[in-house]
Amino acid sequence: MRLIGLAVVLVVGLVLAPTAAEAQQAAKTPRIAFISTTSPGTSPSTDAFRQGLRDLGYVEGQNIAVEWRWGYGSTKRFPEFAAEAVRLKVDLIVAGNDAAGHAAQTATRTIPIVIPNMGDPVGSGFVTSLASPGGNITGLTVQNLDLVAKRLQLLKEATPNVSQVGLILDTNAGDYRQTAAEAETAARVLGIQLRRMEVSNPSELDGAFATIAGRRPSAVFVPGGTMVYANRTRLAEYALKRHLPMMCGSREVVEAGCLMGYAASLVDLFRRAATYVDRILKGAKPADLPVEQPTKFELVINLKTAKALGLTIPQSVLGRADQVIE
Repeated sequence: MRLIGLAVVLVVGLVLAPTAAEAQQAAKTPRIAFISTTSPGTSPSTDAFRQGLRDLGYVEGQNIAVEWRWGYGSTKRFPEFAAEAVRLKVDLIVAGNDAAGHAAQTATRTIPIVIPNMGDPVGSGFVTSLASPGGNITGLTVQNLDLVAKRLQLLKEATPNVSQVGLILDTNAGDYRQTAAEAETAARVLGIQLRRMEVSNPSELDGAFATIAGRRPSAVFVPGGTMVYANRTRLAEYALKRHLPMMCGSREVVEAGCLMGYAASLVDLFRRAATYVDRILKGAKPADLPVEQPTKFELVINLKTAKALGLTIPQSVLGRADQVIE
């Protein structure tokens, strides 16, 4: 009887063992949340992050689970998304922009947060310093503040007769106030008068352009912002409709129809963000991972838009372009 009992125990153990092992393996699968305004297929940067994960050996549904949360062009639901990520007990949150970063920071001070394109990491309160973040947030910075004067200078060189520029600020960007101050300083040096407008959601874009156009500017400057990025095609259409040359930030906005852009590559930043995710999932602490700064900035010019505006971009500017869209 004892032998029979032992045999039964061994058989039961063999039957249950694979199930227990499978459950243990499933429990080890890391789960992350990704919060952004744009979904894969509509955002090259988000697609680049997914590719970055694949390059590091992560396959969704196999060895990593991703909770994708999209704002569809708006940041309004970001606090809701961040709170949900905390309830789901994810291992890490990827906040696609400053607005998502602030929402995640409010929701948790313990779950690691990676932000691929911080505007002003220290000034926005995300980290103590670039070298030593000191909390649960790290990632990469686009250094927008450092580029404001350069962008206005390039706009002035491309359109030498410009005298008044409409400045459209996306208030979802954590550094928009500092951006405005930098722009005012640069404009005084260049002899440009700025006409400032602030927007926070897509429904305000048309009205902002109508107001700006009514002030009769020579051009428009849109430094950046997640809502602007998500609505970049509409933004370009508004500027073209009102016959306004527009200086923007990233390559993707210029590809959508903006006249010019000067910025770090968002695609590169988001691809690199996957490396931060990998290191944290393997045990690194956000507090110990320095915020990465870009080493290269791209000047992109849309000649198709220039032609539609009746502009001839000086060769001195074209010769410095990293990409010319024709």
